[in-house]
Amino acid sequence: MKAFYQDFKLGIIGGGQLGRMLLQACPNLNIHTCVLDPSEDGPCSGLANEYTQGSLQDYETVYAFGKRADLLTIEIENVNIDALYQLEREGIPVYPQPRVIEIIQDKRVQKQFYLDHDIPTSEFILVNNREDIKTHAEFLPAFNKLGKGGYDGGGVLNLECVADIDKAFDDYGLLEKTIDFETEISVIAARNSMGEISVFPAVECIFHPEYNLVDYLIAPSSLANEVQQAAEDLARKVITDLDIVGLLAVEMFVTKAGDVLVNEVAPRPHNSGHQTINANDTSQYEQHLRAIIGLPLGSTAIIKPSAMVNLLGEEGYTGPALYEGLDKLLEIEGSNIFLYGKKITKPHRKMGHITILDDDIDVLKEKVQLVKKAIKVIA
Repeated sequence: MKAFYQDFKLGIIGGGQLGRMLLQACPNLNIHTCVLDPSEDGPCSGLANEYTQGSLQDYETVYAFGKRADLLTIEIENVNIDALYQLEREGIPVYPQPRVIEIIQDKRVQKQFYLDHDIPTSEFILVNNREDIKTHAEFLPAFNKLGKGGYDGGGVLNLECVADIDKAFDDYGLLEKTIDFETEISVIAARNSMGEISVFPAVECIFHPEYNLVDYLIAPSSLANEVQQAAEDLARKVITDLDIVGLLAVEMFVTKAGDVLVNEVAPRPHNSGHQTINANDTSQYEQHLRAIIGLPLGSTAIIKPSAMVNLLGEEGYTGPALYEGLDKLLEIEGSNIFLYGKKITKPHRKMGHITILDDDIDVLKEKVQLVKKAIKVIA
C-alpha cells in the first residue's frame, strides 16, 4: 500500500453522519477521500474530495468504486459483501475485513459467534417467521430482532407476552431473552494491522423510552471500577476473537448482579463515541484512521467528563430542517453542537448531536436536561 500521505485515496462506503465526522478527521493526515452513498446530497457530499452517488448493495457499483481507492472502509454495515470480497482478493485492503462485516451483518450469525467463542451474551433462539415464534411462546418476554437490516433502533420489537406475537416480524430473525439489567454501556475498541489494541473508557447509555435508540450518554461511567474493567476486558476479547482491523463498538448490558453481557457490536465509528471528539486525547474517528492505515493507536484518556445528546427530528415535523433554540443552546457553558447537514427532518431522525463538558458529573447531568429543552429540530 502506498504511503497514506502521498497520492493516497481512502474509499468510504456510506456517506452519512459517521462518514462526515470521519472525513473531518482526514485533513490532519492529508488523506484524499472518496465517498459512495445512495443520496445525491448526503452529509458527506460537501466535504469529500470525491463523492459518488450509487447503491451500496449493488455489486458493480461497489466494485467499481472500490477499484478507485487504495484502501476501503465503511460507515455502515449494509453493503454488498461479495464486491468487498472480490476487491480484497484483488489486493485492495478492506478494513474492517469482509468476513467480519459478514458476521456482523446478520444478528443471527453474530449471536452464534458469541456462543462459539464463549463471549457472555443473553440467551437467544433463532426463528424463521411469526409462526415459528408462536412455538416458542414460553421463551417470552423477549426481543424479536430481524436477522438483517435493523439500524438506529429499527428491526427490534419487544414481545412481552403471547398477545404481542401478532406484531412480531414474519421473517428470519431471533428471540433474545429480556434481561433485567441495571444499565446499558458501550466500550469502543480499536485494533490496528500490527495487532495493537486500545479501548476507550466505558460510557453509560440512556435510551429513549419510545424510539429504541440512545437519548444521551455520560462519560465516564459511574459503575464500580471492577465492572468497568470487566467491560473493557470483554471488549478486548471480542475485538481479538473477531481479528478485526479498525474500530469496534461493543454495546453491553450490566445486570443487577454486576455481570457484563454483550448485546451487539458495530465495526465502525459509533453513536456512543461522538463525545470523544471533544473529551478524549484521541477521537474515535482519528483512532479508526490510525487503525486502518497501520499507525500506532492514540491515547484514549479522558480530558474532561462529558455527555452526548442526540438531536432528533421532533414528532409531527417533516420537511426542510429548522433549528429552534440554537442561540439558547450555545449559551450553555461547555456545549458544542454538531449538525449533520441533512436538509430534510422527519420524526426521530438523527439530525445532529450536542456534546457537553463539565468537571462535575452532577452538573453535567443537569446540563443534559437544559440542552434537551433548549433546542428542537422542526420544519
